[in-house]
Amino acid sequence: MLIALAQINPIVGDLAGNCRKIVDWSRRALEAGADLVVFPELCITGYPPLDLLDSPRFIDAVERSLVDLQAALPGSIGVIIGAPVRNRTRIGKHLFNTAILYHGGQKAAEVRKRLLPTYDVFDEHRYFEPGTTSPVIEFGGLRLGLHVCEDMWNNEEQAEHQLYEANPIDLLAEAGVDLFVNISASPFSVGKHQRRNKVVAESCREHGVPFVLVNTVGANTEIIFDGDSRVHAADGRRICCAPSFSEHLLLWDTSDTSSVCPMRHRDVTDLHDALVMGIRDYFEKTGAFESALVGLSGGIDSAVTFALAAEALGADRVLGITMPSAYSSPGSVEDSKSLAKNLGARCEEIPIVPAVDAFGSMLSDIFRDTHEGIAEENIQARARGVTLMAVSNKFNYLLLSTGNKSEMSVGYATLYGDMNGGLAVLADVYKTQVYALAEYINERARREIIPRNTIEKPPSAELRPDQLDADSLPPYDVLDELLRLYIEEHLEADDIIEKTGFDRETVLRMLNLVDRNEYKRRQAPPGLRVSEKAFGMGRRLPIVMRWQRGNRS
Repeated sequence: MLIALAQINPIVGDLAGNCRKIVDWSRRALEAGADLVVFPELCITGYPPLDLLDSPRFIDAVERSLVDLQAALPGSIGVIIGAPVRNRTRIGKHLFNTAILYHGGQKAAEVRKRLLPTYDVFDEHRYFEPGTTSPVIEFGGLRLGLHVCEDMWNNEEQAEHQLYEANPIDLLAEAGVDLFVNISASPFSVGKHQRRNKVVAESCREHGVPFVLVNTVGANTEIIFDGDSRVHAADGRRICCAPSFSEHLLLWDTSDTSSVCPMRHRDVTDLHDALVMGIRDYFEKTGAFESALVGLSGGIDSAVTFALAAEALGADRVLGITMPSAYSSPGSVEDSKSLAKNLGARCEEIPIVPAVDAFGSMLSDIFRDTHEGIAEENIQARARGVTLMAVSNKFNYLLLSTGNKSEMSVGYATLYGDMNGGLAVLADVYKTQVYALAEYINERARREIIPRNTIEKPPSAELRPDQLDADSLPPYDVLDELLRLYIEEHLEADDIIEKTGFDRETVLRMLNLVDRNEYKRRQAPPGLRVSEKAFGMGRRLPIVMRWQRGNRS
């Protein structure tokens, strides 16, 4: 049997467009000689549809779309799609997350997702009733173990803790299947490719059954999907694979068990490609903005954001603005203009000194007899924010926020200043990763895009004379590891100190800064998720609380 893996990029809520894509790719698969084409989880709605699923009118439209889709699909090829299907009983949630097989103009089978993830960015128990059985589907003389995304992830039997009692992979294997078929909407994070590879390969080796996995691709707001669809042989070898971060129709003949698809993944490459896709899809799928705007400080964060935006949209659709203050070094302006020139993009210079002076005059009475400090420093950041938003409003450019995860973690970002924007490109990228991206961008271009001076000069907000980040923060390699252990591995201070040997006072101060600045992050624009735990919809901590570190009660 020839199976086509249709790694497509749906748009959330675009039922008509998604159906057209499913029909088009089904015809392409048929023309290629495929007997069966497999699409991703919830491909008819896009993932995640969130509270659209609470709208009866939306589900009515889904049902009409499924009727139209069934009539439009070529009847001589089997087509597996993912869709929400109404629960017709009086008990439980109103929907099932369902894999549907169409063939010969008929609905041939349905399989309901059993394991509903409710952690990090997932909240499927909010909308769906879990399936209770793992039926085997017969098609083309093969017994298919069809299942949906999370249903494969409880097979990590070496894990210390199992999230679910049921293991659909084991149940399908016990029932006797010739092929596992998984349809997924599995988000990207750095290193996810390797973890996905391990889980699928172990399932194959445990049961001696080959495995087809079709994962969605594309970005929907902050969540990025890498695709990474693949076929594994019964012994776990990956024998067929689709490229990441692009739509692709992958063909596999079930008689081919000897091919080898080598693993060629580099973390910084995946990170770069994910962020570029995140920017591009945000613009293309919202359709609200044609061009991007970035405030250029001469620093590494704004430079990398600007370069990624130019890669995603084209240099002609990106505008940079450098806004020198009384404390800006000449190199900051020069580096910003050099960056724009290297990219072939436009850069404008708008000094903020008049605005800062005006605010100083306005506030002179109420600030009388006080010492200059953070309030005066932040006026500069907010003057830049007002300037950028004015240009954004005037020309309908989407302002990209440039703050990185390290700074967002500890509050080194100014509300209504450098936190302004509609999309935070680097909000889930640590400072050390930003430097790695800068080097990679230059390496990839085989020339200098990010100026060497931007990469090599000590990072500074330039809001007071001779200011450096190192005046207030530990070195970024220390800070980033500390933050990663706390935010992504959920370790507390004592565990971090024991694991790293970092200074106790530094660890406690940084962790307290992370907790204290939750109110700032709650007001930040959505950030592109590229780790297992990003700030945003997947991390929910109270702003108002009295939990104290070391409190045992």
